[in-house]
Amino acid sequence: MMRDKLIQLALDARENAYIPYSHYAVGAALLTEDGEIYCGCNVESASYGATNCAERTAIFKAVSEGKRKFRAIAVAGGMEGEEPKDYAYPCGICRQVIKEFASEDFRIIVAKSLTDYKEYSLSELLPFGFGGESIK
Repeated sequence: MMRDKLIQLALDARENAYIPYSHYAVGAALLTEDGEIYCGCNVESASYGATNCAERTAIFKAVSEGKRKFRAIAVAGGMEGEEPKDYAYPCGICRQVIKEFASEDFRIIVAKSLTDYKEYSLSELLPFGFGGESIK
C-alpha cells in the first residue's frame, strides 16, 4: 500500500537529518499527483530561524523539479538514534506551505511506525486556513 511506503520512506529520511542542536530527527515523504515521491529531512542551523523542517524540504525539492500538485505526506520524528515515541505533526509554517499546494483530498500521515500512525486532512490540522484563494 502507498501509505506504508510513504511511512517507511519518512522513517528512513530521518537518518539524513542534520540536527546538531535539537537532536530531534524528522523525515517526510511527499507523494505527488503523478505518483512520484520526494523525501526530506530537517536541517538545522546555528541561526535557528534558518532551520528548515522535513516537510518543507520535501515540498521544496518537489517544487524545484516542477511539481505543483501533491496527494499526501508522511511525517515521522523523534530523538536522534531512537524510534519515534510520539507523533510529529507539521508545524504551523509547514501547514501553511502545504496549503499552498494541497487539494481538498490531500492527506497528512503522522507515524511512529508502519503500524502506529494517524491520518488527517489538511483542513483538520489547519482549520480556516489562509491560501491563494484568499487574496484573489
